[in-house]
Amino acid sequence: MSSKRSGKLFVISASSGTGKTTLANELKKENRNLVQSISYTTRTPRPNEENGKDYFFVSKKEFFEMKQKHGFLEYANVFGKYYGTPRKEVENHIKHGRDVLLLIDVQGAKQVKKSKPDAVFIFLAPPSREELLRRLNKRGTETKKEIQARYKIATKEMRELNDLSLCDYRIVNRFIPVATEVLRGILRAERL
Repeated sequence: MSSKRSGKLFVISASSGTGKTTLANELKKENRNLVQSISYTTRTPRPNEENGKDYFFVSKKEFFEMKQKHGFLEYANVFGKYYGTPRKEVENHIKHGRDVLLLIDVQGAKQVKKSKPDAVFIFLAPPSREELLRRLNKRGTETKKEIQARYKIATKEMRELNDLSLCDYRIVNRFIPVATEVLRGILRAERL
C-alpha cells in the first residue's frame, strides 16, 4: 500500500489589485511541490504576459468548446472576458501529490466550493477601499472606466464575504512580507 499523500487545493480568492499574484509568486519560489494552475482566458495578453505561462489565451469558440466538455473546474465572465480553471490539470496535480494554488475571483471560488468543498479557501483583502483604488490605478493596465468597474465589484465582494462562510481564512494584505508569512503558515498547517 502506497503512503504517498495526495496534494491539496488552495483557493486564493481576491479582487483585482489585492496582490494575489505577487503573494503566489513568493510562495512558489520556496516550494517546489506547490504549483499554480494556469487559467484559460479570452482576453488579449497584457505586455510581458506569455501564453502558457501567465494564461492560456484562447478564442471564445475554443473556450466554449472546453466549457461544453466540462473542461473547467470553474469559469467566469469578467467584464466580457472569460476565465476558466482547467479541471483535468488541477486534478492530475493533486493526484500526484502536488499542492495547487488557484488565484481566482469570488464568483469562481463559489463554484469551486460546490465541487471541491475539501479545498482550503483563503480570501485576500486590501487594507481599505482607498488603498484598493490606489493599487488599481497604480497597475496602469486598465482604463479609468475599467478601474471603476473593478473597484465597484471588489467593494461588493468585500461586503459579501463578511456575510458568507465561503472562506476558511481571511488575510488583509497591508504589507507583502507579512501576508506572505501568514500564507506560508496556513499552507504548513493545512498540510498537517
